[in-house]
Amino acid sequence: MRTHAPEDVRRLLAVRLDNIGDVVMLGPALRALRAAYPDAHITLMASPAGAQAAPMLPWIDEVWPLSPVWQDASWSMPFDPARERRLVSALRESRFDAAFIFTSFSQSPYPLAYACYMAGIPVRAGQSKEFGGSVLSHWVRAPADSMHQAERNLHLLASVGVAPSGAELTLAVPPESRASAHESLRRRGIDPEGRYVVVAPGASCAARRYDGARFAEATRLITAESGASAVVVGSAKERALVEAVASAAAPRAVALAGVLSLPELAAVIERAAVVVTNNSACLHIADAFRRPQVVLYAGTELESQWRPRSSPALLLRRETDCSPCYAFDCAFAMQCLDIPPSQVASAARRLLEAKEMSFRAIRKEAAA
Repeated sequence: MRTHAPEDVRRLLAVRLDNIGDVVMLGPALRALRAAYPDAHITLMASPAGAQAAPMLPWIDEVWPLSPVWQDASWSMPFDPARERRLVSALRESRFDAAFIFTSFSQSPYPLAYACYMAGIPVRAGQSKEFGGSVLSHWVRAPADSMHQAERNLHLLASVGVAPSGAELTLAVPPESRASAHESLRRRGIDPEGRYVVVAPGASCAARRYDGARFAEATRLITAESGASAVVVGSAKERALVEAVASAAAPRAVALAGVLSLPELAAVIERAAVVVTNNSACLHIADAFRRPQVVLYAGTELESQWRPRSSPALLLRRETDCSPCYAFDCAFAMQCLDIPPSQVASAARRLLEAKEMSFRAIRKEAAA
């Protein structure tokens, strides 16, 4: 069921209105679209947060940030039908030939598909469990909820005749972002070519965050046991948390909260010996660079849906009857993340030792 011949698609819209990590996981699908439509102008429509990943996605030509009413999880957007009519007008003026609407297992493609229909976009591909008439020109039945989200994106494309170009995550850090990130590390006494651990204690919702005090103790143990420095990262909103974790491991830890762009953060993660993170964007960025990682993986989601697929990873969580809850806040004292800091540090040590053993094997082979 091929959507259109490549030469007939001059302007293509790819939509993923979610968090940063979701846009990072869209990379394999964008790569496949570029291979299938090599001459098309590809626009990525993403949330303002997700749009930050655009400089590292070489398959797109532009990014269109959008905060749509159907993604308003806080129920705070004002009632404004004129806003939606402006969206339809903007889509019409852009003269897209095709729109591929990527969603998670819990989201519907139909709100944006209807806007695309009203804008006159002839090809509108999306996947859903629910029937929606001809709002989608290409309705794909959704796969099992347990499918990994990167593979779910590829499932949509394969179902409409677009072949994958590999399923692994990849990111391309702009050279200027790498240079500025390394300079930020040097100013804080961290050798960007040296051995350091990245610690990312934040997450997009409270139910995915390992306890901050325990994160701080785990960081202290990791730096004390390994001798490695720790770079504790986070957004400006997470500054207090980041600084508390870094201060617990002082003087072998530095805080970088709200001072790095997303490509700069990726450049820091790109060189990390180990990444210690919650289920957050840093997990997916580390996976794109095949960085070893310890993941404090809350029971909010199934592991099969979001886990790293390429990097050496140890996922830590306790089994609970309420998982997966898909909740933003936990009503049960975060029992799924009741992990002793010593266990987190032990997992990081195992990955660091495995990495050192690998390096020694490589050196021994080269010497022979």
